[in-house]
Amino acid sequence: MRTAATNPSLGIPAERFFRASLLLLILTSVCTLALTGKLDPFTALLAPAAVIYKAFRWWQRRPNELQNSRATWLVIIYLAFFPLDIFILSRVLVQNTANPPLYAALMAAVHFLLFVMLVRLYSASTDRDATFLTMLAFAAILASAVLTVDTTFLICFFAFLIFGVATFTGMELRRAAKGALTLTVPAGQIERERQLNRALGYASLSVALGAILIGGTLFFFFPRFSAGYLGRTSFNPALMTGFTDDVELGQIGEIKKDSTIVMRVETGKPVGYPRLRWRGIALSNFDGKRWTSSDGKRQVLSPNRDGWVYLGDGMPRGDARSPGLLYTVYTEPIASDAVFVPGQVVSLRGNFNGESGGSSPLKTILYRDSTGSIYNAFRNYTAVRYEGFSRLPTLDVIKLRDAGTDYPDDIKQTYLQLPTLDPRIAPLAEQMTARKPTPYDKAAAMEVYLRSKYGYTLDLKGKPGADPLAHFLFETRAGHCEYFASSMTVMLRTLGIPAREVNGFLPGEYNDLAGDYVVRASDAHSWVEVFFPDNGWVTFDPTPDGPENAGGLLSRMGQYLDWLSLTWNEWVISYDFAHQVVLAQNLKTSSRNWSDSLRAWFEKKQQQARGRMKDWEFRHSSLRYLLPVALVFFLVVLRADMIPELIRRLKVYTQMRVGRSSHTNPQLAARLYSELLHVLNKRGIQRLETQTPLEFAAAVGDARVAPAVREFIDIYSHARFGEAPCNAVRLRELLSQVRHAFRAR
Repeated sequence: MRTAATNPSLGIPAERFFRASLLLLILTSVCTLALTGKLDPFTALLAPAAVIYKAFRWWQRRPNELQNSRATWLVIIYLAFFPLDIFILSRVLVQNTANPPLYAALMAAVHFLLFVMLVRLYSASTDRDATFLTMLAFAAILASAVLTVDTTFLICFFAFLIFGVATFTGMELRRAAKGALTLTVPAGQIERERQLNRALGYASLSVALGAILIGGTLFFFFPRFSAGYLGRTSFNPALMTGFTDDVELGQIGEIKKDSTIVMRVETGKPVGYPRLRWRGIALSNFDGKRWTSSDGKRQVLSPNRDGWVYLGDGMPRGDARSPGLLYTVYTEPIASDAVFVPGQVVSLRGNFNGESGGSSPLKTILYRDSTGSIYNAFRNYTAVRYEGFSRLPTLDVIKLRDAGTDYPDDIKQTYLQLPTLDPRIAPLAEQMTARKPTPYDKAAAMEVYLRSKYGYTLDLKGKPGADPLAHFLFETRAGHCEYFASSMTVMLRTLGIPAREVNGFLPGEYNDLAGDYVVRASDAHSWVEVFFPDNGWVTFDPTPDGPENAGGLLSRMGQYLDWLSLTWNEWVISYDFAHQVVLAQNLKTSSRNWSDSLRAWFEKKQQQARGRMKDWEFRHSSLRYLLPVALVFFLVVLRADMIPELIRRLKVYTQMRVGRSSHTNPQLAARLYSELLHVLNKRGIQRLETQTPLEFAAAVGDARVAPAVREFIDIYSHARFGEAPCNAVRLRELLSQVRHAFRAR
């Protein structure tokens, strides 16, 4: 049956409010799906555009575009296309994910959901269709929650909740209006319709905000349990090919062209350490074009009962006086098994297995090779959160110069390996380090030479040919970090100094709002580690500084968004029982601090008040007898029940002073009428429950007040029940006449 829900010509109350809320609800759900970034560009643009076009046609009061029968046939035809979408179209979109068949089925289901929603939107003709559309919109929000856990979803979900409450409020009001005798809104009452729409909007907003507040409170205080979450798995993880055991020269440069956020490292404050790097993987073997790792065996690291993995044994021991750094890392899915840490890592703890709800000590497995590189057994296909403690080694130049050249055999065998090189490379290394007596001085001189004599660029000119290092050193004399680090490593080895290339990330941009470093793919970096006997590996970075991005309003806005994202990941996505314990401890500490401060403030004010009272009493000794008198007077006032009467008169006086115009809200007439009944009742003139106001006015027999009472009630009745203008000024005058008449007796 066709109803007013889909016929704009009928004037059912809240019709426009309901239809606008429904369209906004559908548009929000579709945009939420599009903003996940997981839909193909065609669907992400077409679906919102179709909803907006339908809203435009509705605003123009155009009829439906599709009949119900045609809409049904379109859905049936799409069911035949559905398998093709699963096995071909969607499969291409998710081919880089961890589980392509599963995600292809999910994406095909999302396409089907959007198709059915749009077809039903363009053919809706009944209230049942509207209800079905709200269910489809809710299903789209659920699909968005599976596809993403970004902060954008939070904002869209809040908007969806507001429009959802508004839609069901309008739907219920319209359903109730259908039982009325008159459905249409009179033409002269457009302003009342607008007032109703505004009232419904405020009510919907209040209910939605209340639901958000209560739901957020329950979320933080309900017990948390570890559970898998499909939305944590990325559909298109960034393939960080520069962080594997086999890295071709130039791959880091390709990564640096991407500005995608890779991870955030929360430190609380800037780290004043000039050689701060997020170390990923160290590589030892070089064949002229490719770096590989010679360590085929990895040590298995298991956590203790407290969940911490301790890595002190087997690592070069840093100076105990070296500053320590506590940090928390939030990595995005990067399809790499490297665990990025600063300095010499001492301990780690986190959800390396990719599960939400915190870390599971029994399921956490880390590997470490002979270079000190840490690997995640579960790889980083999902977002990973972990915390750690590292030492930041200090640079003792005197000790490094005295280290000598007595290298262990395994160090010389692994880190002095060289391929066939261009004959010009070794003489160049000798030229750079001429007159430098110690290995440390040679390494420092080579670092300065490369930083000052060569340029930095990501746009390499010409073809590197069979020997990319020679092409860089003798022809282009410009390149990115990988060429600088590889050149220094190779040239140090020609001098008999053990060295290796390390791939990781620069510190990134520090966000003082969130207290974290924002690390992007463009911060990918290569540097050099040089071995010194009795000192271990020391970091050198021969790459010149690249161009810095200028800050501004957009940069600051980006920092606010990053702070919001960090807070969302920390206290919503990664919220677990451990976070609840921390929250409870913080609340306990804060409440104790607040109570102590309040108690101290109250005691201070109490002492000040006592001192002032004693001083006042000393200066006004004759007034000390007034206190008992004031106390007796206060008790008499309470016994006579005078305080409620005083409050009532104050309210009436305030109400009568609000709005001095002669024609005002008829509700004021009701307040003045109640005051009139109160004054008459005190004089023994009571209104019976069976009497109407006019009957009561006729029954008043006192000649002094009867005319004023009849005129008062006549004005009140017309204003209260006849929708006539309320002459509040005249009502005040008549009420005053009645009071003066009783006082004159």
